[in-house]
Amino acid sequence: MFYHSFHGLKLSALGFGGSRLPRNGPSDRDVDEAETVRMADCALDGGINYFDTAWGYHGGCSESVLGRVLKRYSRDSFYLADKFPGYDLPNMSRVREIFPEQLRRCQVDYFDFYLIHNVCEADIDTYLDPQYGILDYLLEQKRLGRIRHLGFSAHGALPVMERFLEVYGPHMEFGQIQLNWLDWELQDARGKVALLERYHLPVWVMEPVRGGRLARLAPEDEAELRRLRPDESIPAWSFRFLQSLPQVAVILSGMSSLEQLQDNLRTFRAARPLSAGEEETLLSIARRMTAGVPCTACRYCTSHCPRELDIPALLMLYNDYIFSNGGLLVPRAVQSLPPEKRPSACAACRSCEQICPQQIQIADVLADFAGKLAP
Repeated sequence: MFYHSFHGLKLSALGFGGSRLPRNGPSDRDVDEAETVRMADCALDGGINYFDTAWGYHGGCSESVLGRVLKRYSRDSFYLADKFPGYDLPNMSRVREIFPEQLRRCQVDYFDFYLIHNVCEADIDTYLDPQYGILDYLLEQKRLGRIRHLGFSAHGALPVMERFLEVYGPHMEFGQIQLNWLDWELQDARGKVALLERYHLPVWVMEPVRGGRLARLAPEDEAELRRLRPDESIPAWSFRFLQSLPQVAVILSGMSSLEQLQDNLRTFRAARPLSAGEEETLLSIARRMTAGVPCTACRYCTSHCPRELDIPALLMLYNDYIFSNGGLLVPRAVQSLPPEKRPSACAACRSCEQICPQQIQIADVLADFAGKLAP
């Protein structure tokens, strides 16, 4: 295992994520605690010292399970991260209730790392509303030593992160984002990394293999990668991509089996960053995988839209929606837009199409998008 320095701490480059613990039943709450113990033993023996959980993981069971599992070890042998679940809006007024309960569930007196969880389009206005006193309360917990380092996680688009950091930025010490070689361009993870760098915030990574989607590729794509690195597993390519980014400090992996953990530990015995050519090969595969509407965000179209729609942003969301088979994030992002700025607001005048260098049938795409999002 190799490590990164953070405020005098040595953090394992690979972190143990508590969102996909092994299960022994059909329910997300059916966490296999005995197997989790085996995995935690293996993780600590392999050099992992960062463990991550959250209020909502495994239907509320992740914190309690990891609390019991980690209680077997000296408190100074690991770092524990938890999160305030403001993404569930009724929780916004409950920070004074939830935080002490999280300490109790995890059986600790303090959290080494604590995050404002899942800043996104659906919750940004509420997170920024001072009436809830969330930031003030968490800063007080930090002053009392019950939070050692305060940060945030975000699934929102770049403008949402910008709004959050304009207010919270001076108090944040790190930022956790969805970052992988597929989302580098698809979700503008590149821009998010640059934003965090402007605020001098190191990057924590979630979804490095996009929920396992990047662990298996099309046969021709896997063959192309194996020609470049015959001894590298396909999942390892995702981690090598992240090891190439100097801004990245911790890479969280939600491992569901001992085998996955052991494979990742082999990958993190040493850093093997990608060359420029290898990185471009990965990104080329990503472009083929997400090939949809070929928008280059030149923005010529926006000057010809009578409704003043942000057409490139809508087309990027459309591509993500198609690749992800819908999901939760894109519909939430669209729902957060004013009705007059959503795909359904397109007047189908086709003025934008007359100036589009890529000859995209924009009105048809937005009509299709609106139809897919309709209840």
